[in-house]
Amino acid sequence: MAALPEIDLASPLQFAINAAAGSSDAQAKREVIEAALRAGGRRGDLLFCRPAELAGVAQQAATRAIATRTAVVAVGGDGTLNTVAQAAHAAGCAMGVVPQGTFNYFARTHGIPADPADAVRQLLYSVPSPVQVAGINERVFLVNASLGLYPDLLEDREAYKARFGRSRWVAFVAACATLLRAQRRLRLHIEMGDTVREVQTLTLFVGNNRLQLQQFGAEPDDTVDGTPGDGSMAALMLRPIGTLSMIGLMLHGAMGRLGEAAGVESFEFQHMVVKPSLAPGRREVVVAFDGEVARMRAPIDIRVLVKPLYLLQAIDAFHVQGPVEAAA
Repeated sequence: MAALPEIDLASPLQFAINAAAGSSDAQAKREVIEAALRAGGRRGDLLFCRPAELAGVAQQAATRAIATRTAVVAVGGDGTLNTVAQAAHAAGCAMGVVPQGTFNYFARTHGIPADPADAVRQLLYSVPSPVQVAGINERVFLVNASLGLYPDLLEDREAYKARFGRSRWVAFVAACATLLRAQRRLRLHIEMGDTVREVQTLTLFVGNNRLQLQQFGAEPDDTVDGTPGDGSMAALMLRPIGTLSMIGLMLHGAMGRLGEAAGVESFEFQHMVVKPSLAPGRREVVVAFDGEVARMRAPIDIRVLVKPLYLLQAIDAFHVQGPVEAAA
């Protein structure tokens, strides 16, 4: 394990904020962050940007964080956290999180408050700690990745949110609409070490977050070292089923008992290569990771990454004493 990144308390934290500068949303975020920094006697550079600019801003912030012994802090939802984590993981710098999404599985798993002001206050008294991240081809992901039906569900969810607003009920209704019209089947060649399988499925969902799997009611049996998010990942596959069975599946999912539904298979793994059957001339497949949808060239390589992400996490006062004095 590499040495943990050092944090110099005199260096300003680098906040990568997914909000157009000058907007009311940006002003509200600025006021919350600056108030918490003042109260904690710390400094921060607030880097506001549009979604299309976020990757570049995150890379610059991570580079600066390494040079000045500080951390880059992601302010936003799952997609923002993913983009900043990609930059922080590549640079090897510490990363903080101020969550502003709907579900916030990553933040909740690591004890980060949902309230932005509380999250900023906590990270001021946090230290870097290694946490597991996963990779899909060359992309880092924190919570989940998927092929097939799930990327369709995410695209439908965004359309519903644009029309009806952001809430968990809107997300649930969008999911039901997607599932009821699900027809496309994936034919996959899956390799896991010496194990080779040929499967037909509506979706392949990979979870790196135990909390999300628990809420689905779809935790797999522990068959490899570690647990999802701490040594392994979980895969869920949904076999092609009829409309009535799909309704039953949705009811099981709504009650947090997805693992009991007919047609759902779950298992643990650490490294998997997926080769989908594609139409002639096609070399890419639609994938989703942490709420983002993109195209990737097949085959799809999914693995637990050896290098961790160094996340700023709260510790008790006894352990804070050492890093604070060392950095002063």
